[in-house]
Amino acid sequence: MFYRRTLPHLQRDNKRHFVTFCTRDRWTLPNLAREIILSSSLHDDGFRYDLDAAVVMPDHAHLILTPLINQAEARVWLLPEILDAIKGASAHVINRKLFRRGSVWQEESFDHVLRGSEQIRDKVHYIPQNPVRWDRWQDYPWLWHRPFTNPCQPGRPRAAAPTQSKI
Repeated sequence: MFYRRTLPHLQRDNKRHFVTFCTRDRWTLPNLAREIILSSSLHDDGFRYDLDAAVVMPDHAHLILTPLINQAEARVWLLPEILDAIKGASAHVINRKLFRRGSVWQEESFDHVLRGSEQIRDKVHYIPQNPVRWDRWQDYPWLWHRPFTNPCQPGRPRAAAPTQSKI
């Protein structure tokens, strides 16, 4: 699917997407807001999308996700729906908890289809390295990633053969 706001956007079924969205006027997010955004990003993992990694920086967030099938409508969830849910829910909670009003996010976001294993590896490595001021990325509190295992790794046990039904 192709759509355009200010930037062109391309969504591919069954592909990982690297997404970046920024705060309005590059507002620096307080720690509580970063926790809310990370929680909002994880909320629909396994329902609207499979999330591989997320990091919330002072004024932006990065996600690597694969849109899933909307079972009720028999179609893939669209990136604008996914991002509107994350950004809308997080903005609502942030404004309520911080006693503020107005937009939290820029309307536009940047997204990129990750096409090959090298691109996926590069982005999976980029996300934890993004908070460079921390000595160890493992200590950064607003970072989440799914453990990545390479299915083609030599020596990886093969899946068990299917069992025969005794019916």
